[in-house]
Amino acid sequence: MRPPRMPLAILALVYWAAVAVPDVSAQAPKRPALPKNFTAEYDVKYIPDGDPAQTLDIYFPEKPSDQPRPLLIWIHGGGWQGGSKAEAPYLSQLARGYVFASIEYRFSQKALFPAQIQDCQAAIRWLRANAKKYSIDPDHIGVGGASAGGHLAALVGTSGGKKAFPAIGENKDQSDRVQAVCDIFGPADFWTVIKQADEDKNVKNIFKWNAGDPYSALIGGKLGQDKERCEAVSPVHYVSKDSPPFLILHGDHDTLVPYAQSVELADLLGKAGVPVTLQRLPGAGHGGPSFGLPAVGKLGTAFFDKHLKGVDAKIEPLPDDAVTIKPNPAPKKEKKD
Repeated sequence: MRPPRMPLAILALVYWAAVAVPDVSAQAPKRPALPKNFTAEYDVKYIPDGDPAQTLDIYFPEKPSDQPRPLLIWIHGGGWQGGSKAEAPYLSQLARGYVFASIEYRFSQKALFPAQIQDCQAAIRWLRANAKKYSIDPDHIGVGGASAGGHLAALVGTSGGKKAFPAIGENKDQSDRVQAVCDIFGPADFWTVIKQADEDKNVKNIFKWNAGDPYSALIGGKLGQDKERCEAVSPVHYVSKDSPPFLILHGDHDTLVPYAQSVELADLLGKAGVPVTLQRLPGAGHGGPSFGLPAVGKLGTAFFDKHLKGVDAKIEPLPDDAVTIKPNPAPKKEKKD
């Protein structure tokens, strides 16, 4: 998650092929080039006559597939106050047998939580209801997101099927559960985040808590004080043995979301018997080149292939040397004669 005026940090997160995130500051987002034999529909309303933000972009085969394909959903970050569904980090997965959707949701300036998770769940139900049209396998859906999007992806995962939030839109007969979650440095517990940030020995968190930070702005309450609101928004609050498998990526020098947030979530998932892999990226912050390393990309690919395609793959944390960006050595000074 990032404060509202920070530049887009998601570029380094596109770890499946070298797909650049579009410049969402432009008035009209640039449409990405699509692989051969694939097409897209943009600004599809998943809630008819809803808010302009309640739309999605979907990328799918031009001709219906003989067999339905697993679906990957991306939820963008931006502190719940910005960002765009124009981000398309899973686009390269189309050629590997997936359908891809990127969803938009209402920002906290317009609607406080739980509007954001209600939108995400409504989008998932819409996608399931329209699975046949887009060659989607409704029983194999994975969701990923970074920062605020990582938080929403995690919350989609842990709260799915529990009817924790009133359903909005149509297709209420459809499930909002997913079968796999990739959470990239998303906040996990709004009740403990201040304490964890204060105790982080690696970095100093940049926010002035409960005074305009995006966390408290999302819930319209105070972190560490409004327990009911903090619990309602926190993915950790809904963890159970029925939660889907998780892959969590987080740098241990993150100044916006303490690394301890992901440790807490991973511990709870593990104790509940849920398959979970927490990949620590040593020295990495809130994004950065470590997230673009080939080994990280392969881990993400293997994770979704295992849980959405049934591929036999071993998912386990990578060693530090495979996920650490080493600083360039200082140039040697020439010796004078």
